[in-house]
Parts: sequence; C-alpha cells; structure tokens
Amino acid sequence: MFGLGRKSEPRLPYPSRLVRFQGRMIEEYIVPAEDRSRLLDRLYPFEPVPGVDDEMYDLHEEKRFFVRDFRVIRQDEANLLVSPYFFESGGSVLDWMPRDFRPGESLSRRIRGESASMLTISLGPKGRTH
Repeated sequence: MFGLGRKSEPRLPYPSRLVRFQGRMIEEYIVPAEDRSRLLDRLYPFEPVPGVDDEMYDLHEEKRFFVRDFRVIRQDEANLLVSPYFFESGGSVLDWMPRDFRPGESLSRRIRGESASMLTISLGPKGRTH
C-alpha cells in the first residue's frame, strides 16, 4: 500500500513486537537508537533524506515530530517506515511533510532513484475534511 512498489524484502535484524491496530495485529520492529540514521537512509523513499534530528509534520495527526521517533513495521512482506503516530492514525512515510507544511497545501517530492515525483495534496485541516 505505502511501500512505493516494493517487492518482498528480507526481514530486518531487529526484535519485534505485535501491536493491535484497527482490529488486526501489526508487527513493529524495535530499532535501537544507534541504528536509526542508517535505517532511515535505507528506507526513506524521497530525496533528500531528512536527518534524524530534523522535525517534520505528520499530515494525518496534524502534529510535528522529530524524525528520530519514526517507527518501522513489517507488512505484506515489506519493511515500512511510518510516523511515530502510526498506531493512532495510520500515517506512513508518505504523510511526512516539511515542518512548516500547513493543511490545505500541496507538496511535490522526488522519489529516490527514479525520475518520477509524488504529489501530496492536503484537503485542509482534519476538522473540515475528515
């Protein structure tokens, strides 16, 4: 769904836990702090890759977060980078916007290793669109 066309991937070398989300169990990796920067660089699908100390905006939650707080889940044989708020609202890396992004704006991002870009269009604040 939000793996940007990824095929089956090998499991990551981290322990995991199962978390109930929307009536099903989702496997979440437990990634140590010292591996986060390297893993972010490996999994982040857009250019440029943010730093772990950068602040971003979660489009689903309409909240800012530090990139270092990301989560990684295992779903459909893929390792997926998701928002720290994933288990509250389901936001994936596709929903990470620059820290100054505002509901109602749009953003075009270049997909790493591709000539294609992805356009994200926000319909406005949650209270008016959800």
